Amino acid sequence: MQSRDKMSLYLNLNLFVMKKLSFIFLSILIIVFSNLKAEAQIFTLKSPDNSIEISIIIENDIHYAVKLNGQQILDYSKISLTVDDKELGALPKIKELVHDEKCDSLYPVVPVKSSMIIENYKSLMFVFKGKFNIEFRAYNEGVAYRFKTDFNKEIKINKERSDFGFPDDFNTYFPEETSFYSHNERYYKNYKISEIKEEQFCSLPMLVEAKNGVKLVITESDLDDYPGMWLKPSSGLYELSGIFPFYPKKVVQENDRNVKVTERENYLALTKGKRTFPWRIIAVSRTDDELITNQLTYLLAKPIQISDPSWIKPGKVAWDWWNFNNIYGVDFKAGVNTKTYKYYIDFAAKYGIEYIIMDEGWYELGDLSKVVPEINMEEITTYAKSKNVGVILWVIWKTLDDQLEETLAQFDKWGIKGIKVDFMQRDDQWMVNYYAKIARIAAEHKLLVDYHGSYKPTGLRRAYPNVLTREGVRGLEQNKWADTQTPTHNVTIPFIRMLAGPMDYTPGAMVNAQPNNFDISWNRPMSMGTRCHQIAMYVIYESPLQMLADNPSNYIKEEETTKFIAKIPTVWDETKVLKATLGEVITIARRKNNNWYIGAMTNLDARKFEIDLSFLNEGKYQMQVFRDGPNAHRYASDYRTITRSVKRIDKLNLELAPGGGWAAILTPEK
Repeated sequence: MQSRDKMSLYLNLNLFVMKKLSFIFLSILIIVFSNLKAEAQIFTLKSPDNSIEISIIIENDIHYAVKLNGQQILDYSKISLTVDDKELGALPKIKELVHDEKCDSLYPVVPVKSSMIIENYKSLMFVFKGKFNIEFRAYNEGVAYRFKTDFNKEIKINKERSDFGFPDDFNTYFPEETSFYSHNERYYKNYKISEIKEEQFCSLPMLVEAKNGVKLVITESDLDDYPGMWLKPSSGLYELSGIFPFYPKKVVQENDRNVKVTERENYLALTKGKRTFPWRIIAVSRTDDELITNQLTYLLAKPIQISDPSWIKPGKVAWDWWNFNNIYGVDFKAGVNTKTYKYYIDFAAKYGIEYIIMDEGWYELGDLSKVVPEINMEEITTYAKSKNVGVILWVIWKTLDDQLEETLAQFDKWGIKGIKVDFMQRDDQWMVNYYAKIARIAAEHKLLVDYHGSYKPTGLRRAYPNVLTREGVRGLEQNKWADTQTPTHNVTIPFIRMLAGPMDYTPGAMVNAQPNNFDISWNRPMSMGTRCHQIAMYVIYESPLQMLADNPSNYIKEEETTKFIAKIPTVWDETKVLKATLGEVITIARRKNNNWYIGAMTNLDARKFEIDLSFLNEGKYQMQVFRDGPNAHRYASDYRTITRSVKRIDKLNLELAPGGGWAAILTPEK
């Protein structure tokens, strides 16, 4: 053997021995450090139908994972809460385990999806040393957990860790944000988890597509005295983590509506020591239709806080702002004036519309005590009362807060029925508390509430059912200044945003266009998609205070459509999803008393499909149908109506134009 070869062999042997010794040394270190770690304890919790399993591992910290039918849909994800600089969840010591289960029926004051909700779950509460608990719940529809503390003093929440790790590089519907100062009106961007950059983040709810059609929606409920949760990429592979706006230290009021945080504290919240914290929810759907019927946000919310809610009256609203008060065929000049609003009242009374809204312009901005000279509020409210129509007033949140006591006293004198509170644009602890304060005080004055410029619903409507709806959705108003409000977006939001709660999308455009002939117009806006696409929204979109966004003159001109819309309720006894594919098509049947209402919407693809009527009771029903006309693909306002008799054994063939819709009212025949 050559000397060079001998030397090479010698070096290789030495390298091999060194690697072996290093491996042995590393193994010894691992054993030593493993012995120093807390002994891992694994606990499992299954949903009532055993399809969903939560695994909780308690070791040096706390992790949990979720399986659906044995398939991993959430990898072990860390959770903790840092209170007064102490991390609750680090080196946890279990004192007690509390198992519970519940199967009950709830009857909401305002029945958004159904007049009865089944509450069925199993729970496991960990009682830890250090005066804190964590409760996990497993429902057939998803999982949730929350922290609870038991301190005898006020506490400072420095940090919350809420990780969501996934077993693969799943696709997301990511409502990307650019700032914590936001209306939370976003389109959903499709990213793989790995494609989301470190600086990107989103508001909630956010959807993740797992495998085999399974979808997960992350959101929260019982948000109280605490900031809202947002999501951004984490350090783990395929992992997202909760982020939260810190408490505002300094704010600057730029004008009547924009109050921006310019400096923040180094903590999330100052709060009482004995309390529960918001529920972190992962809604789980095996099929897309389960996203529509999911009610976890309501089920996990605080119970009703109003002693007598009998005065709360859902309904439809004639709205002025979107259509720019462009009424015509009248003998007076339209605008923000008394005659115009009396015209709105006459329209509402004629068609059985419960309310009108007086939006921006009725008061001098910055001072709610100064009604503009063109408005005689006493005359308007007296006239509305004589016509059995309620008046709802738009207000800027900051002006209302500054003049709260005197403003609500004046609203009482006028007989105002509700308030539309606008432009909050934050969900830090201070602002979350503002929402609760307004809900409570409004209830004391028997006022309905519609939050605009708002974050997503988090269950406040259960505690205060006078909070009928809120925005936090990219709705019809976008058509006044953009051409991006597509039918595809319209058939996406019911699966994601609507899972969190009612959404004030404000449907009802009577001027309709396809994308190739859509025009942006602030003063004379139109919708993208067909007339029947708009009509179907009144069945599909949940909002107990549902707008008619167009102007009364257009509705009177289109009386056939208006009479049909006016018959559609805003609250429901029962909901059946007949066909649903996220971002493509949705068809829902809803029941109110003995009548059924069906709505169908499609994206920009024309489609034909069949639905059956097996959900009907025995007997015949008269069915009145609005369907896309034969030329709706080019002239979107084209529609046709038919009336026929149907039974539960019948099947219907639906044909929808691009961006189209279909709607029907089924009434039992005597």
